[in-house]
Amino acid sequence: MVTGASRGIGAATARLAARKGYAVAVNYTRNAEAAEEVVAAIRSDGGTAVALQGDVADEAQVLALFAQVDAKLGRLTALVNNAGIVDRTARVEQMSVERLKRMFDVNVIGSIVCAREAIKRMSTKHGGSGGAIVNVSSAASRLGAPGQYVDYAASKGAIDAFTIGLAKEVAAEGIRVNAVRPGLIETEIHASGGLPNRVEDLKHQVPMLRGGSAEEVAQAIVWLLSPEASYTTMSLVEVSGGR
Repeated sequence: MVTGASRGIGAATARLAARKGYAVAVNYTRNAEAAEEVVAAIRSDGGTAVALQGDVADEAQVLALFAQVDAKLGRLTALVNNAGIVDRTARVEQMSVERLKRMFDVNVIGSIVCAREAIKRMSTKHGGSGGAIVNVSSAASRLGAPGQYVDYAASKGAIDAFTIGLAKEVAAEGIRVNAVRPGLIETEIHASGGLPNRVEDLKHQVPMLRGGSAEEVAQAIVWLLSPEASYTTMSLVEVSGGR
């Protein structure tokens, strides 16, 4: 399952995973049309996919989402915690508690609850055969995003710590847990934060002098899910062009 898979990195990951032979649950919150387009593209390539609605910030919806995966695709073996949000650029003294709560509900608590449900299905302790979890963090977790998204950066710092702790907790139960930390990537998330030209404006700060693509991040994610990464866990993989 790929959460937040109707666009950007999530959609690219769902398409690539399907090409690698995974049956993919394409999770979305509101944009059913976009999610169905991802599913249609996968099926046209001969893959298997279903679009499943669910807001990861709502525990009841997460439980229903995983129940649908069980019913439609069978026992879960791979989870990509990709769903995440940013808000409008702001300094910390301008941020409301409502904004902060929504940021952490989606980016942190949502990822932890999804991982919790995945562990119940993957862990050999619970009768599973193992699996892999990849959390989508951000280079912002180490850069801080001052003057723009300090709250977003802080939420991704929490994801980094969660990745390290969970990887150690479930390693002996057949589950590998890793994270990718994308840098400046060409996706719609920048426009949702009020900076549609952010990649173009900041690419001069990247040693490779360009923004990355969602497909480049997807390659790292799907590798971490695969048997080729069988001895890789607790890793925070930079996909940031050197920034």
